[in-house]
Amino acid sequence: MKHSNLETPNLNVQTMQDSKQKDLGYAGQPWLVEERDACGVGFIASQKGQASHDIIQKALYGLTCVEHRGGCSADRDSGDGAGIMSAIPWTLLTDWFQSQGQTLPNSAQTGVGMLFLPAEPEAAGRSRKIAETIAREEGFKVLGWRVVPVKPECLGRQARENQPQIEQFFLEDPQSHDPDDVHALERHLYLTRKRIEKAIASLGEPWTQEFYFCSFSSRTIIYKGMVRSAVLGEFYLDLQNPAFESVFALYHRRFSTNTLPKWPLAQPMRFLGHNGEINTLLGNVNWMVARQTTLSSKRWGDRIDELKPVVNPDNSDSANLDNAMELLVQSGRTPMAALMMLIPEAYQNQPDLADYPEIVDFYEYYSGLQEPWDGPALVAFSDGKIVGATLDRNGLRPARYCTTRDGLIVVASEAGSIPINDADILSKGRLGPGQMIAVDLERHEVLTNWDIKARVASQKPYGEWVKANRVSLAEQPFLETTLISNPDCLRQQVAFGYSAEDVEMVIQAMAQEGKEPTFCMGDDIPLAVLSEKSHVLYDYFKQRFAQVTNPAIDPLREKLVMSLSISLGRRGNFLERQAEAARLLKLESPVLNESELEFIRQSEFGAATLSTLFAIADGPSGLRQAVERLCAEATAAVQAGQSI
Repeated sequence: MKHSNLETPNLNVQTMQDSKQKDLGYAGQPWLVEERDACGVGFIASQKGQASHDIIQKALYGLTCVEHRGGCSADRDSGDGAGIMSAIPWTLLTDWFQSQGQTLPNSAQTGVGMLFLPAEPEAAGRSRKIAETIAREEGFKVLGWRVVPVKPECLGRQARENQPQIEQFFLEDPQSHDPDDVHALERHLYLTRKRIEKAIASLGEPWTQEFYFCSFSSRTIIYKGMVRSAVLGEFYLDLQNPAFESVFALYHRRFSTNTLPKWPLAQPMRFLGHNGEINTLLGNVNWMVARQTTLSSKRWGDRIDELKPVVNPDNSDSANLDNAMELLVQSGRTPMAALMMLIPEAYQNQPDLADYPEIVDFYEYYSGLQEPWDGPALVAFSDGKIVGATLDRNGLRPARYCTTRDGLIVVASEAGSIPINDADILSKGRLGPGQMIAVDLERHEVLTNWDIKARVASQKPYGEWVKANRVSLAEQPFLETTLISNPDCLRQQVAFGYSAEDVEMVIQAMAQEGKEPTFCMGDDIPLAVLSEKSHVLYDYFKQRFAQVTNPAIDPLREKLVMSLSISLGRRGNFLERQAEAARLLKLESPVLNESELEFIRQSEFGAATLSTLFAIADGPSGLRQAVERLCAEATAAVQAGQSI
């Protein structure tokens, strides 16, 4: 299907659907034959650093072309969410300030917040007052509020009933910062935002859940909502204004799989937008909560606690990943370094990395500090100075890119979402698993995968740190004599919930073949709480993993992208780069024999052995009491100096 008018962002989606039906020779419901399995995401940027309204128009056009990647309500108009991130349109905002008889200060001293306020006027007024009070306490000069012009009549019923009051909040930072610290204002705004969010949440009133910062920055701004792609540019009148100019635009169309649609859950988030699901979310959130007590940074000093909590279990997986990235970037990492930490590629069996040992050293160092956030697929990101995209280690969803003669670079989850004449294309291709591409908007250069990663990895001697500090557990021989008799073994298997099926079809097969047995796809076993049979404890963890659409994977069939290696020991502070953080005990597999277990017990890291037994005679409360006792004993062991 050809699109000849690049200046028209709002395509007639129904016409597109009708055309598809005719092409397919099918006159039924379009959702039966359309793909609806992933969000649409992409960005367009000027490598030459030329801001224009045309970039916004093209991004809105591209957003409309990935409408089929989004979800829509039964009212046919309230989308799961669509949004666009761009540079702050200073020309548009300067014109507005002048129309109010005011002057907008230098952009290097000005922060702009894009907020969803409660729809109820009194609650909105209270939230404004709290935001202004804290901003002044932080040394900012409050310049005022601007009601963002919108067109509510184009919204679907659900979106309109839940529409927030959308306003922009302007601050001037008169403080003098270190001229070499180009991120000082961004950090100041980040800290102020966290204080405002905590102050409003502490009120505990229902309306506080409606208060949300889409963005709060001196560089970027985000327009998003619970709308379809084609509606975004129609709803936000700013996006139609020729004075809205930007050097880049990142766009996203959401298909909600694990949360109900809400205005704040539309993407892009403050730093990124992606089209996958975080399979390991519970573990990622738990680890972030656990490491909060050890976080410290010279940049934050004694104010680090004001940034906590970093993650929120009640937020979406995308919001939590964005929060983790935001903390790293605001603490001094580049967006590329932050994503290499959070979403590492599969580096252990990657032939191309033989030429880049420093990159492998980087991944090895951080493998003991930061667990991967698994499953985000294509991630588009920006901090206002850099815009880019990366694929996760599996690369199961495409990322197409092209560069043009007039200096544009386009990256998207759909080839051709922003139509470009073939004669104008200089290069095009696709990202492979774990690969990254970025545009430096200040230096006007396109950064390719190995250039990006080599620069990041060469900043510190990660290889030397790992070699000097890390201990690896060597493979130990199995015992030649059994420790337990057959009757005792059977008795303990019964006590721990193993069935004859578990032993004969699973354990025995694993022992004979050295791999997990293959059954039919899926797991039709009832959840333990609904089953009439007792289950093994480990079934719970199996049920917790990847409860979305992904097939089961294991490190034998997927050895290119999976590893069983883990690290034991005291986790370091991942905000700072220090040699001692590499002091960990590395295991190639968590499955240990008796000799390997004894090696760990006797290691220099200090290990405590805790009992997980509890008496069934204690009744239903016995398990809770046992878990609480286990937590208390683990805490005491750590405080006594044990690290395993």
